[in-house]
Amino acid sequence: MNTTTFPPSDPLTWKQADADVHVATRGGEFAGFVEFDGTLHLVRDHQGNELGAFEILDDAFRALEGLHEARRPRILRLPRVFPRRPRRARA
Repeated sequence: MNTTTFPPSDPLTWKQADADVHVATRGGEFAGFVEFDGTLHLVRDHQGNELGAFEILDDAFRALEGLHEARRPRILRLPRVFPRRPRRARA
């Protein structure tokens, strides 16, 4: 699992990989893609999860860009550990 995070100020860079596929990267890392199935533009994130289907390519681009702008770095919270009481020595 890739846990690399980039500041939301880094824009997505789009490249057309094929006639019906556009790929997004941020800071050189894969961010997602848009593919055209003949009727709609399908948007998938960096894990392959479908984000939606759009009639207009620019709307599909904005959907992925909006996802990355809304995403904030996760704060790892460890479970609270209570101190153990020392055991009494046996007599």
